[in-house]
Order: sequence, then structure tokens, then C-alpha cells
Amino acid sequence: MRYTAHMSRVFPSLGLIAAVAAVGAAVGQPPSDPIVVKAIAEVEQSSKLVPADRVVSGDAVIYTLEVRNTAATTVPRPTVTYPVPEHMTYTPDSAVGPGTDVTYSVDAGRSFDTPENLKVQEPGGQVRAATAVDYTHIRWQLKNALKGNSVAFVRFRAQVK
Repeated sequence: MRYTAHMSRVFPSLGLIAAVAAVGAAVGQPPSDPIVVKAIAEVEQSSKLVPADRVVSGDAVIYTLEVRNTAATTVPRPTVTYPVPEHMTYTPDSAVGPGTDVTYSVDAGRSFDTPENLKVQEPGGQVRAATAVDYTHIRWQLKNALKGNSVAFVRFRAQVK
């Protein structure tokens, strides 16, 4: 099963970015889908994490995705896809999740692969290896089933452009 998080963003004045909340929706799945994805955006201040209510260019934001199975039944190996926020740049090697395989997209989420296999085409037609700056989406494939009424957490870091 694949779940894609849809994001709602609030952009306060002066280009500041507020915390992001997301609810996962399965592509082609009925509205009663048991998987709900909630994104929590935080920044580190004084050695602790606080809500990313106001961030400026260059700030590092930590996104924690709470992947919750709201059903009483087990969901076999769910896949969670999350876009790199538009005004952010993914931080290399920061996507983690216990018991997950992580892949990335450079084409707005149409295809996914490991970093060493990703390529992008330059405006002049030349093809080059993709870098973290090129990533548009991150995908976590849970290696195990997600039991009913349980939660898994995945995380990544990004920097405000």
C-alpha cells in the first residue's frame, strides 16, 4: 500500500515558514484509509527541538512524520511518500526510519530510486548524477507490517532556501 502525504503550508510575512501539517491519503484508496500521516516541523534551539513557527533562509528544519494505523487490523508493509517542501532543500543522508528502505524522486514523485541511481537532465540535454538539491520527494517503505492502532516514525532534515 502506498500513502502520499498532502501538505498544508502557512507562509507568514517576510518569507518565513510555519510548521507543516499533513494528512496522508492513499492514491486510489477509499476515504476510510487506516493510515494517517502527520508531519511535525521543528528547529533546534538551545539544544532542544521547538516548533518551526518562524524560520528564515538557512535555518535547518527537522521533519518528523508520524505514520499511524488507525484501524484495528494490520497494514502490510505500508509505503509513505512525502514531498520536500517547496521552499526547502533536502539535507543529504538525513532521511531515516527504523525498519525502512528510503528512496528519492527527482521528477515530482513519478519515480523513485536510491541516490546512486538518480539522474537529472540539464537544460542543454546533458545528463548528470542527481544531488540532494534535486530531490522532490522522499519515500519510506516499511520492511514490516504496521499493526493495528500503532504508530511508526520517520524523519528527515531540510534547509530553508
